[in-house]
Amino acid sequence: MAESTSKDKGRKGEMFAPITFARASSSIAEPIRTAIVNGKLSEGERLPPERELAEQFGVSRVTVRDALRALEALGLIDVRVGARGGAFVTVPSGSVMGQTMSDMMMMQALSAEDIVEARLVVELGTVTLACARATDGDLARMRVLVECAEHEIAAKTYTRELSWDFHALLAELAHNAALAGLTSSFRSTLSMHPVRKREANGGHARTVEEHARIVQALEKRDGAAARTEMARHLLRGTGLEERESQLLELWHAQPAASRRRKR
Repeated sequence: MAESTSKDKGRKGEMFAPITFARASSSIAEPIRTAIVNGKLSEGERLPPERELAEQFGVSRVTVRDALRALEALGLIDVRVGARGGAFVTVPSGSVMGQTMSDMMMMQALSAEDIVEARLVVELGTVTLACARATDGDLARMRVLVECAEHEIAAKTYTRELSWDFHALLAELAHNAALAGLTSSFRSTLSMHPVRKREANGGHARTVEEHARIVQALEKRDGAAARTEMARHLLRGTGLEERESQLLELWHAQPAASRRRKR
């Protein structure tokens, strides 16, 4: 009885309880993941040592190690070695987020139309935020990238990686980490490459010209023009151009309450 009371007292300050599920490592990773997502564990905070976690969960240290590896793969923790090492809570990078979304989308059959529409939804919003939030320094970086692309076109050394860089930098100009993560998927499952490769010669040059017009609209802080140029860019050669006017009209629409206030 005394021993039981002692154990109960010892467990009062513990964050996790013993698990009984067959897939032990997953059952350990999930409550830790939940604690991180809910803010119970903060960024930079160090998790208890493996030995302590093993005692709390009632499993071996090997099982705890497997769970920590899974959490590290998700970008939720950073496992460091050495005297000051351990498992530290971190924030998933945009590349990790993008890869996760790409993996999920690869499980589905995405048509070219699906890709174009998804890109429109994301990038019309992205370019609007960039118009509002980009600093002069941000816009200078975008201008340099476009000039670099123009040089590569002239030298006939342009590659589609430069186009990916353009859209990635545009997401940075929106100053929204979630958009940066979404944009990472443009290099894989949401790439426009399957559409662009149908074009005849000169496709890359047209892409760079369109990018330049988008940058011009950004520099003028003209959200409507930026959205128009982005829509034309993404719809080019897709056979979906007829949707452009309706889409832009919806983007320009205001909530009914706002319209009433202006009358």
